[in-house]
Amino acid sequence: MSINHATLRNQLRLSKSSRGPRDINMQQRAHAGAILIVDDDQDMLRLVSTWLSGAGYATQGVSSGTEALTRIAIARPDIVITDLFMEGMDGLALVSKIHADNPLLPVIMLSGQAQISDAIKATHLGTAAFLTKPITKEVLLQEIAVHMTAARGARVNKSVFDEKIIHRSPKITELIEQAELLALSDISVFISGETGTGKEALARAMHAASPRHEQTFVGINCGAIPEQLLESELFGHEKGAFTGASARHEGLFLAANGGTLFLDEIGDMPHGLQVKLLRVLQDLEVRPVGSTKSISVDVRIISATHHDLDALVKNGDFREDLYYRLNVVPIYLPSLAARREDIGR
Repeated sequence: MSINHATLRNQLRLSKSSRGPRDINMQQRAHAGAILIVDDDQDMLRLVSTWLSGAGYATQGVSSGTEALTRIAIARPDIVITDLFMEGMDGLALVSKIHADNPLLPVIMLSGQAQISDAIKATHLGTAAFLTKPITKEVLLQEIAVHMTAARGARVNKSVFDEKIIHRSPKITELIEQAELLALSDISVFISGETGTGKEALARAMHAASPRHEQTFVGINCGAIPEQLLESELFGHEKGAFTGASARHEGLFLAANGGTLFLDEIGDMPHGLQVKLLRVLQDLEVRPVGSTKSISVDVRIISATHHDLDALVKNGDFREDLYYRLNVVPIYLPSLAARREDIGR
């Protein structure tokens, strides 16, 4: 699923199909996957079911959110496709209830009368994609293929968290469920907690379970390096850029290109560098020290600190705009004293 990064597309044509509807019991799961369709418009329900059945998916259609929740509990579909506007429980309420019990289940939402505000609400609830009607069969099948692959990858990579974060406490179990969902997206995650609570281990697990797992994970402690050296480490430098720069250095943003950059102890970053980091995150470009050219980068950012960053912002020690850029989704790791079940494992 993409939590900030869920797909928003407008389609202007409704694809016609001459095939009749064919509903396959989800217990007889097709090789391509099982999909639950939720829509109180019976014509639309039959049309989408026909499209998906013809593509090899096992489908089942229901006309209400209440029926959908029952079918999800029984049949455990791979993906849910739901209309936004329905009698009784609407699509937004349905997504919220689905993700309360099944946070990794992708939900694709369709709507013929949606406002931008509806799409934003759906995205914040974790909708995998928001598509407006009329929609073509090709676009819907393409969207399903993307999220079917991600969903299956999430189930395979679920064991990554168990391998990297050994735990017993219910608090960490709940936190890992959230992290598993976030791993599927590129959204910026901010991890806070005392030193020694496992912030880097969680960041590494999120990378390993993400679509970027084949690329590099790079971590740096922003409080352990002097400001000039930290700038060079992050953004790189050209030969001769400063005394001692005897060779070109690409920097960690470029080293992590396509992967994940973990900014540990971000609260200790010098104020002058905070401005430069914010510019990189806004422009998705880095300019090495001593260079006049910017280089595009594609990096997922996970940051962490043991400080109270809210207090640092209030005191003027940390930029508020950078704080909101990094703290899109916060995760708090409780101290070991608050989860004694995990001590000694």
